[in-house]
Amino acid sequence: MGTATITAMELAADERGRAARRLVTDLQCESVLDASPGSGGLDDAFHDLDVDADTLPSTDAVTEPLDRKYDLVLCIDVLEQVPPADAERALENLCAVTDRVLFSSTPFEYSEPTLVNVHSPEDWSAQLARQGFVRNVDYDATFLTPWAALYERSHTLLPEVVRAYDRAWWQLRLEVRQVREKLLELDAQLEQGTAPVADENLRLREELLLARDDLVGHEARLGEALGRIEVLEAELRRHRDALAAADRILASRTGRVLRAWHRLRALLR
Repeated sequence: MGTATITAMELAADERGRAARRLVTDLQCESVLDASPGSGGLDDAFHDLDVDADTLPSTDAVTEPLDRKYDLVLCIDVLEQVPPADAERALENLCAVTDRVLFSSTPFEYSEPTLVNVHSPEDWSAQLARQGFVRNVDYDATFLTPWAALYERSHTLLPEVVRAYDRAWWQLRLEVRQVREKLLELDAQLEQGTAPVADENLRLREELLLARDDLVGHEARLGEALGRIEVLEAELRRHRDALAAADRILASRTGRVLRAWHRLRALLR
């Protein structure tokens, strides 16, 4: 499959275990059919939780009638691999053995040659509705894939179904509106320079300027100290040269005569 498709097969072992545990806890299912062939051990994760779990041997198997009932059927990225002519029959077979289907089908991988039956989520919702299943808008199944959803067999009258969908739609619309308003508010604050981020940037800039001034001051004092050191070193060299010259004079014949002369003057006094 294409790289953008997230399947149960791609979940690591610990992630499969957490996913299975969450499904069992949330949905209280004692029997599960995993219709995703080669799902990488999701059925094993259910077995570890003492859940009666079966899996199908191949994608083609979904087009054949099933011989038992399950509390939950997982159909994760399966039907996009089934030819359109067989997909409706496959969906009928899965819905016939359960009252809950956790369904996922990638809506994007049109370029993947093995995916011959790609549809948008609303198309699959319509097909499931023809089987008497409607989305449970209160259950978030996106921990499996971004487009996973729980569908349940419904005997609810159409007005109540519409009420549930409308409630979810308005809640989502309100959330989007609030997020958009907050983004606009933050954008305005940034433009005016009054946002917390702008204040923090201003504070950091002032600290940077102060640190730069301190550095300049330290560099100036360091330059003065280096200049003074050069002057002292020059004076020290002159003193050393004068001392060396005096030592040479004292060590010479002239120096010996001068020392004798100074001693004689001292005696004559």
